[in-house]
Parts: sequence; C-alpha cells; structure tokens
Amino acid sequence: MTRLERLAEALTRILGERMQALVQELGELTLDVRAQDYLEVARQLRDHDELGFEQLIDLCGVDYSGYGGQEVHVGRFAAVSHLLSIRNNWRLRLRVYAQDDHFPVLHTLNEIWPAVSWFEREAFDFFGIMFEGHPDLRRILTDYGFVGHPFRKDFPVSGFMEMTYDKEQGRVVYQPVSIEPRENTPRIVREPSYGGGRG
Repeated sequence: MTRLERLAEALTRILGERMQALVQELGELTLDVRAQDYLEVARQLRDHDELGFEQLIDLCGVDYSGYGGQEVHVGRFAAVSHLLSIRNNWRLRLRVYAQDDHFPVLHTLNEIWPAVSWFEREAFDFFGIMFEGHPDLRRILTDYGFVGHPFRKDFPVSGFMEMTYDKEQGRVVYQPVSIEPRENTPRIVREPSYGGGRG
C-alpha cells in the first residue's frame, strides 16, 4: 500500500460522512468538505494522531465561475488549503466551497493554524470571501478605499477606478478609469520550420 493509499484509507475511516469527496490525481489528494463541517474537519486533521497535519502551508481563494466552460454546481467560491504533516511525511489539499455565491462566508481556521491569518486576508481582499471569526479581516494588498475584488472573474481587467497624482491639488486623486476596454489578441509569429515543419 502506497503512502497516498494509506492516507486516503485513514481519512475515509476517521472523517466518514464529513468527507464530501476525496480525489487522488497527479500524485496528490484533494479532500472536499461542506462549509458546516469545515472547522471540525480541520481540527481533526490537525489533532488526530494518525493524520497529524500540524502545519498549514497556504490558503488561497478560487473563483470557479465558468470553470472549464461549464458552470460548477457545488459553488462559485472556494478556499483551498495546503496542509503538511511533518511527522507522517504527507500532504493534503483541503477544499471547501462557500454556500452563497453572492456573499461567500466561511469559518476562519485561525484558531487551528494561526499562520492562516494573512492568507485569509488575501482571499478576502482578492475574492471577497468573508472568514467568520477572523480577528483582523481587512484588505492586505489593495488600498483601503479600493472597490471590488480584483481576482473575481467578473472584475474588469482595467478595474473601475484609477489613481493619479494631481499637481494642482498636491495629492493623489481617484477617478473613474479613462482607458477604453479592448480585446488584445496576441499575434503568433513562427519560423516556417517550427515544430518540424518544412521550410
């Protein structure tokens, strides 16, 4: 039995019905859980002796709007965490979908892995995912007055507002974007012999 098979067996036995899906692909395991089970599953992943995921490496937000040319029926927004068990030498991807696509809310994992604080702030800033119980949920990479969430797929590439320095006022001012939206299609230039073609 391989290490991934042992981990999959342990997850299935320990978490049972709280697992929504467990997918093994490209040498990695992805565990999907429901939003209402998220906090308790995370606690078990950390505290159970057979699992021992004592370290959270990363958490990122995901917008599945129109993913793969199809609508995703599970939910539009998800938080994906990458976990590491140093003791057992294995990794796990934990994914949870927010229940409401218009106002995505998930519970914070800050009480389980305090390192998640800045990652959750980034997911809030870029995707608008709210983390209930987070001690300091505010923007981290965009300006405090920024409107919207720039990594959402429906956010325009040029944004809504632009920031410029006004010499007369002696300060930075915000104004609506003056750039006309346009479609950029790259032109591909290749030598006639590219890819084994005849030249």
